Amino acid sequence: MLFASACGKKESQESEKKQPEKEKAAIKKTAPLTGVETNIVPPERAVAVTINNHPDARPQSGLSQADIVYEALAEGNVTRFLAIFQSEKPENIGPVRSARQYFIDLSKGYDALYVAHGYSPEAEQTLKSGAIDNINGIQHDGTLFKRADFRKAPHNSYITFKNIEKGANDAGYDMDKAPKTLDFLSDEEAGSLEGEAAANLKVAYSQNQTFIAEYHYDSQEEKYTRSSGGAETVEYDNDQPILLDNVIVIEAAHTVKDEEGRRGIDLTSGGKAYVFQKGIIQEAEWKNENGRILPYKNGEAMKLVSGKTWINIVPELTMVSFE
Repeated sequence: MLFASACGKKESQESEKKQPEKEKAAIKKTAPLTGVETNIVPPERAVAVTINNHPDARPQSGLSQADIVYEALAEGNVTRFLAIFQSEKPENIGPVRSARQYFIDLSKGYDALYVAHGYSPEAEQTLKSGAIDNINGIQHDGTLFKRADFRKAPHNSYITFKNIEKGANDAGYDMDKAPKTLDFLSDEEAGSLEGEAAANLKVAYSQNQTFIAEYHYDSQEEKYTRSSGGAETVEYDNDQPILLDNVIVIEAAHTVKDEEGRRGIDLTSGGKAYVFQKGIIQEAEWKNENGRILPYKNGEAMKLVSGKTWINIVPELTMVSFE
């Protein structure tokens, strides 16, 4: 009887120890970069990945699960994405492409672990200086990064989120610190936004349809969809569309830095912007707040609609049309 009693007491104590862990796992948090409730578990640090947008790289993997995506010109009229993940961890991400200095700078604004495959000379110098925690395919091709057999290089480099975590652990990077939260509208505020109706918009990075990004506001879903080259932007594995709550376009000065056509983009001076939310447009200004591109109106910071955000960076707002 004594043995049975001691055993029962021990089981009860173990059950009590486990209970808080279960309760903790069930507690929902508000994701700092989306304002949406989520069951985030460590690592909570943001991860930023440069993703290929060449036509041979479409459709991509992982974009629908990014909290924030920046789209900017690389060489010529070809854009690349910087996808920032924090509230969701996609199984597979890619195709991953090479680093540019402005993508590094934007990643630092979220204290993100930066992932790319390759780099410009300027970006290489920054990465090797230790200015930002990073994992690069140049050092890990064939190990952390895998080559897909259904695409040709340089449009076939992929990395799993598990391998991102493995690479971070191997490098000794701290992955437990969540980024500072963004400011979001309440449901009431989001439902009473004022501005000009604009359910459709185009961002023409080129006269070539291939690099014209189009967004359509679905009033029933209350989300924006995206397309380019006449095809909806979806996930490679399951055709799940990219659904967005905020579409922001900012005007920033661009320069060509070398014979390869690599660009410099001024992301510090601020400038004009358009903010699309709930099917309406508001003219705004943008500022760089500790590495983050944020919209302002009449001198006050604008709040975001809770959900996912896409930020297009263009040389001139004349490249944008809407109706």
